Amino acid sequence: MKRIALLALASAAIAACIPVLRPVAERAWFVYTLATDAVPTHLPNPVVTSRPRPLENSWGTARSGGRRHEGIDIFAPKGTPVVSTTRGIVTRVGMNRLGGQIVGVLGPGLEWHYYAHLDRFGTLRQGDIVQAGDVLGYVGNTGNARGTPSHLHYGIYRDGAQNPYRRLTTDKGGSQIAD
Repeated sequence: MKRIALLALASAAIAACIPVLRPVAERAWFVYTLATDAVPTHLPNPVVTSRPRPLENSWGTARSGGRRHEGIDIFAPKGTPVVSTTRGIVTRVGMNRLGGQIVGVLGPGLEWHYYAHLDRFGTLRQGDIVQAGDVLGYVGNTGNARGTPSHLHYGIYRDGAQNPYRRLTTDKGGSQIAD
């Protein structure tokens, strides 16, 4: 009788843990698939506009404090939607001194995609799984971009900062941007 009671108690405990453990296991599996996926060679423009402007390669330009620009700036009207360039998991939704309102997404190949100077966030939270094209926020000029034209600072990090310029495309057909 004791054994049956212990088995019933153990079964109930396991059943109670499943709703908690399942999302954790699913996210762990998702991160594993991201780690094993190849880094994309082409990415869509994260700023969604009906009249896209040509992108400029602002990588490496001088910044205050002797820093270099570790990303590119994509100018657009304030409030223009900013979308994820890849599928991934949201690692950060918040504020920092330089970027202002920022969103971070861990994508394929465990690259971290950094979206900064947002005016406001989309409806997402840390830990959410996103797909390419999901709205992360809206173009703004927060952080050290106060007083500048509204834009998105987009950066990619994997073993240090990577220049995203050559990987961005100008249209859905995948044509590459010219310098």
